[in-house]
Amino acid sequence: MPEEFFDVIVIGGGHAACEAALASARLGAQTLMLTINLDHIAQMSCNPCIGGIAKGHLVREIDALGGAMGLITDATAIQFRMLNRTKGPAVWSPRAQCDKTAYAHAMKRYLERTENLELKQAQVVSFVVEGDSVCGVETEFGDIFRCKSVVVATGTFLRGKLHYGLRSFSGGRAGDPPSIPLADALKDQLGLHVGRLKTGTPPRLLGSSIDFSCMSVQESETPDEQFSFFSDDSIRPLIHDRKMVCYMTHTDGRAAELVRSNLDKAPMYNGLIEGIGTRYCPSFEDKIVRFPDHEQHHIYLEPEGECTEEYYLNGLSTSLPPEVQLQILRTIPGLENAKVTRYAYAIEYDFVFPEELDRTLHVRKWKGLYHAGQINGTSGYEEAAGQGLLAGLNAARYAGGLDGVELGRDVSYLGVLADDITTKEIVEPYRLFTSRAEHRLTLRQDNADYRLCPLAYKLGLLPQKKYDLFKQYSEKYEKTEALCRSTRKPGGHTLWDFMRECKGDADKTLPPFDVAEIGLDLNDCVDRRILRRLAIQSHYEGYMRHEEQAIKRLRALENWRIPENFDYAALPGLRNESRMKLLKIRPGTLAQASRIDGVTPSEISLLQVFLMREQKTAETEQGNA
Repeated sequence: MPEEFFDVIVIGGGHAACEAALASARLGAQTLMLTINLDHIAQMSCNPCIGGIAKGHLVREIDALGGAMGLITDATAIQFRMLNRTKGPAVWSPRAQCDKTAYAHAMKRYLERTENLELKQAQVVSFVVEGDSVCGVETEFGDIFRCKSVVVATGTFLRGKLHYGLRSFSGGRAGDPPSIPLADALKDQLGLHVGRLKTGTPPRLLGSSIDFSCMSVQESETPDEQFSFFSDDSIRPLIHDRKMVCYMTHTDGRAAELVRSNLDKAPMYNGLIEGIGTRYCPSFEDKIVRFPDHEQHHIYLEPEGECTEEYYLNGLSTSLPPEVQLQILRTIPGLENAKVTRYAYAIEYDFVFPEELDRTLHVRKWKGLYHAGQINGTSGYEEAAGQGLLAGLNAARYAGGLDGVELGRDVSYLGVLADDITTKEIVEPYRLFTSRAEHRLTLRQDNADYRLCPLAYKLGLLPQKKYDLFKQYSEKYEKTEALCRSTRKPGGHTLWDFMRECKGDADKTLPPFDVAEIGLDLNDCVDRRILRRLAIQSHYEGYMRHEEQAIKRLRALENWRIPENFDYAALPGLRNESRMKLLKIRPGTLAQASRIDGVTPSEISLLQVFLMREQKTAETEQGNA
């Protein structure tokens, strides 16, 4: 067969691969997406929900950068909630339960309608390599596709193994084959540092067999805003019932005793699983072992969609054998007669240590190679999608002969994620939290468009139509803020002073006459967003000024670039531990070096002095020339 040529090839079909392919194609790169099963594009292997703590922030950022996750979520959501409303606005986090099947179908259709993007069903088995460059892939059919850059976004498929108690099966997830030849190629052909991680999923139950009468009901909120900052007429809603309820029940001491008496059958505890699981999304047996004094654990029953009776049991992820799973279910109120449609399982898979990457998600050893998603040691749909967008952007820029783009920790949660995984040692699947962002008052979910839309437009990620909508909103916001600061009430106070007293909760405490006076219409969701943001900005203005100073100090360190080939061995005064970590991670800036565990402030100062000397020497030599 004749070889075909593309600018960018994306390997995978999950959330990372989708956003990578869309970002690359949006930049005008001829893009090919290769996946094992086209019918399983963007399939939610675990919980059919998008968002949550910090994850919701990330979805808003993906949307502001021109990605599709927010749009597809809005089109397929069956329940929406804003989490942490009782806390400060820095940690407010949108979360939506989605129709699992509708989400995958909507994303596939969105990809198929994207210019410059072609989809093919095939398994990649090896890379085409020339010198130190990856310049193509070969599939199981013997097809060779050449390209300028490759994004690997394979999720849990690399040498995936499913564990149901003492039984194990090869698989990328239940119902899909693993990717073994590609795992071999990454390790043996490319010589990358490969490890093993683990995650899991709970059982699914038939709704008609559940007794919901003894459970607490969790209603959907009625939101006046959605995940996406933009409307897109090309994505029509694929569901009708947008307010499906969730339910809550609990386990008790009987379930805990069943776990304790069957730990010898749990792969995580009998040595069958080599991979390390995430502590922040523990299996049910982990909860029982780690929290022995807790008699009860909440279980949330979440519908998988409008056209199915299946329910997802959030909180009951386990690798215990099917027969033990059934025994545990019989002890849970409302599930005594429940029928299991799919058993829970644990899955372990290969990942590539992200020490191999720089902050553009480029693999340092190989020109033109980028990684995104769980292959980088992360967990979660949202973390994967964000990495996919960043990797797709940079793969397309590399293909076009442009420099890579890094996102700073002061700019976005995506920047925090990229910096963390390439700086810190990954010993378990990485999950994003608001606590990981030192500037989280600036990096709120409500202002993601303000932070990122101008950059996205400049880079070519955000279409003109969306950018025009953003400009209309930002101009209206700035005009309204100016009115609030200048309009005075009896007693000399401005509307800005009144807003400060709202403590960020504009909906409940801002007087209606103030709203009318500044010309806002609360029936308009854009106006409500403006009102909320004004209330937050006014109340936290002093704190934000302090945060701005901290950001300036961070940027000063980010401006000190460290050459890729910097000779740390020639730098006297470094402890051996620090020298080894600096050589391993190869930080790109002083700021990144300062966040490496074990590297002290005095060693950062020493490195800065050395860089300053080298810079002066280079300037002197250039002047003499």
